[in-house]
Amino acid sequence: MMAKQSLLQAFKNAFAGIVYCTRFERNIKIQIAAAFIAGGLAWWLKLDRYEIAILLLTVVIVLVVEMINTVVEAIVDIVSPEFHPLAKIAKDIAAGAVLISAACSLLVGYLLFSGKIWS
Repeated sequence: MMAKQSLLQAFKNAFAGIVYCTRFERNIKIQIAAAFIAGGLAWWLKLDRYEIAILLLTVVIVLVVEMINTVVEAIVDIVSPEFHPLAKIAKDIAAGAVLISAACSLLVGYLLFSGKIWS
């Protein structure tokens, strides 16, 4: 059993995980770019604080689901280095969760931005 780590070490490890994803995961980079575009659009359209909160939650959910997908892929690759149908199912389901969250974020963005753009 591993010794309990300090709070500072736990934060360092969490930050290292975030850095890993932003450096090596293509989809995280794309989603961060989309988040900056959405943030710029929110600023330009002068969304109110509730709309910004909804947008922020939506963006964070997509990023968190993508990070969980990365974890699933890494664990599956360790446990099943060769192809296995169940490993494929696990990876496909995790990727599907990302797709659903990203599609939902597009819908939320449309609902938040469209009324202000067309008015």
